[in-house]
Amino acid sequence: MRTTSRGLIAALALTPVLTGCFAPGDSDTGAGPGGRLRVALAVPPVQALSPYSNDATVLSKLSVAEGLTALDENGTAKPALAKSWKQDGDTTWTFELRKAEFQDGTELTARAVVNALEHASAAKPKPRVLSDVSLTAKADDADTVTLTTKSPDPVLPLRLASPALAILSAKAYAKDGSASPLGTGTGPFELTRLSGKSKATLDRFDGYWGGKAKAPGIDVSWIADGTARANALRGGETDVAEWIPTAQAKLLDKKTRHEVPSVRTDSLVLNTGSGLFTDAGLRAAARQAVDGSALVDSVFGGYADPAQGLFGPAVPWAAGKRTEVTGRAEAATAAEVKTGAKGRTLRLATYTNRAELPEAAAVLQQQLEKAGFTVKQDVREYTQMEGDLLAGKYDALVFSRVTLLDTGDAVDYLASDFTSEGVYNIAGLKDAAVDKAIRAAAAERDTAGRQEKIMRAEAEILRTDAVVPLVHEQAVQGVADDVEGVILDPRERSLIDVDTRLK
Repeated sequence: MRTTSRGLIAALALTPVLTGCFAPGDSDTGAGPGGRLRVALAVPPVQALSPYSNDATVLSKLSVAEGLTALDENGTAKPALAKSWKQDGDTTWTFELRKAEFQDGTELTARAVVNALEHASAAKPKPRVLSDVSLTAKADDADTVTLTTKSPDPVLPLRLASPALAILSAKAYAKDGSASPLGTGTGPFELTRLSGKSKATLDRFDGYWGGKAKAPGIDVSWIADGTARANALRGGETDVAEWIPTAQAKLLDKKTRHEVPSVRTDSLVLNTGSGLFTDAGLRAAARQAVDGSALVDSVFGGYADPAQGLFGPAVPWAAGKRTEVTGRAEAATAAEVKTGAKGRTLRLATYTNRAELPEAAAVLQQQLEKAGFTVKQDVREYTQMEGDLLAGKYDALVFSRVTLLDTGDAVDYLASDFTSEGVYNIAGLKDAAVDKAIRAAAAERDTAGRQEKIMRAEAEILRTDAVVPLVHEQAVQGVADDVEGVILDPRERSLIDVDTRLK
């Protein structure tokens, strides 16, 4: 089995951006050489594969929709629907479009791009990738778009590679502000059917500007249980199974088990906005109580590294630029924890889509109870609890986050998750020093300087104890031996493309 790895550990440094069970599908082509691909994904869609939700990554993983740019193996912006671009000033960029068409037969035009970006900017809630930038778009002519930001945004080409900024045809956008990718993307595979939260059918789009895909289509099943995904691969019921649980990984044949360096960090997120952990001393006590290194072997079977911060070994520049964390609150003693938390139960949440997280939560519960907290777990499938997480209806969350998912730039992750106005600020953090540090990193154009300011911002975030990093994961992807061209992506944004096929 041959796979392609487009994003190795050494390639994840921030680089300059200014460079040019399974039901068969509807197709008559079944399994076998050149047949349809069967793919098992872990997290069922929350919002019908809307690009404005966490579902957006499915659109890029399965090559359904594209943005103006994409990320190459070095994390640098490369042409996608825009064939070239230039920066005209601190806040203005011009993009020249390639000749392409949408899956509904309409042409890609500057007006279509403006329409798509305007809808993304107006979406509620706003996509994470736009949480720290104000973007306006103007069609100069049929093939030229000018983008303007309110303040300088040196990584705009990286930002535009986000799955949340995919360009869809006009018919994708409803009057209520929603967007549907059904038959409206530009990628090599067209989403033709979405059956609730369980299955999807994709057919090859022969009008793709990059050439015909080698597979005639993709049949997708969402299987939230990791053991069931691994069993589907072992039983020949699927060709590709993502996120194999570490407990199942060594049970797979070596030919089908693929370990991938990951930019994913698992943390304990503490709710600073309401409940127990509005008290900084209790947050500090929780931070001292938990030991992520205890999870590496017992829960992750060695497929993880003890956390060093928000960014792990798959972000190689981070370690050498890490800043000492100072100014933390003094931790409450065990007696003070019992007094401060008296009569209140610590609501510890996590989700089942990643099999290791409930196990990790059980270990952390024991550690927290030893420190004097009374803990009750809330463990559900992610789509059932996302609203509660964002509404702050918990005290602590065992959370797995791909830190370079949205743009490939760490600033975007920090802005969405930890600024006062961040759209994915599950911790409810509102800290002026944190906001200031992240703004400083966002404004820095020099690569090395930006990295240094990112790590200063990391230190400010860790100072608040709003998040306690636990481990840096290593991903395990399952791929049948008769499949070639699967993308092993540390950012988890790509999986299937035009070259993926059954032998």
